[in-house]
Amino acid sequence: MEGTRLTPRRRDEPSLAFGGQAVIEGVMIRSRKHVVICIRQQNGEIMTETEEIDSLSERHRILGLPFIRGIPALFETLYIGLKGLWFSANAALEEEEEKFTYKEIALTIAMTLALSSFFIIVPFLLTTLLNLTGILFNIVEALVRLTAFLIYVKAVSLWADFRRVLQYHGAEHKTINAYEAGVSLEPTKVKEFPRLHPRCGTSFIFIVLLVSILLFSMMPDIGFFGRLAYRLILIPVLGSISYEILKFSDRHRDSRILKILMIPGLGLQRLTTGEPDDDMISVALKAVNKAIELRQASTK
Repeated sequence: MEGTRLTPRRRDEPSLAFGGQAVIEGVMIRSRKHVVICIRQQNGEIMTETEEIDSLSERHRILGLPFIRGIPALFETLYIGLKGLWFSANAALEEEEEKFTYKEIALTIAMTLALSSFFIIVPFLLTTLLNLTGILFNIVEALVRLTAFLIYVKAVSLWADFRRVLQYHGAEHKTINAYEAGVSLEPTKVKEFPRLHPRCGTSFIFIVLLVSILLFSMMPDIGFFGRLAYRLILIPVLGSISYEILKFSDRHRDSRILKILMIPGLGLQRLTTGEPDDDMISVALKAVNKAIELRQASTK
């Protein structure tokens, strides 16, 4: 497997900070200053694309403050993630095949926002039919939302191409777990690491569900449309609070209590990740290797 032997992380060296994301036939790794995308092309070669990023929280000090930084991070992650998917979709095509256009990526963004709204509005409407009140309403609503998400993930995982994305997701997690453990990043060693990671977006979704129960329980009952409205309006607040909890849990990942609390989120990742093959691990290793090189070069 090409380009896979990396220098292990020193214990005193900071982590990659943000982690990564699976894309179509590849892996995207985001460090504090760079984004790296590695794609396995039809000819078997690995294409590598890098981009320097200038986060809003880095440029504006106030946006880097706790409970504020999560809001720009949420939108930046969405933008960079969709951009990475668009790039990988084009890179994975044969040269003679028609590439995806900006119009199609705009349509994808619109569909993503519509799907997000679906997971907010429909569970609320279904729970309303049960005539529940107070915190019980919010708990049932969160369970309905979680069930809808699980059904969605299970349904799309039946699609072979999406199943490969889940496997690349597993490869990304294994590689970052190995890197953060400080071991020599060789394919045989990376394969031994779990495909679950506490900083994953799947765990973030579970945290959002828990925070939504508490936050919505503190809001006054201002009628059907009022309650539906603040479920949409408070999305940035939910994201911001959940972001801080995720960062806190990652900083204290060795805590026995936090390990227990993170079990449900890690359990969900068994649906959103798959066991990767050796070629997929090669792609993830190359992406992490390049991210390390760029960060080291920027700190000299």
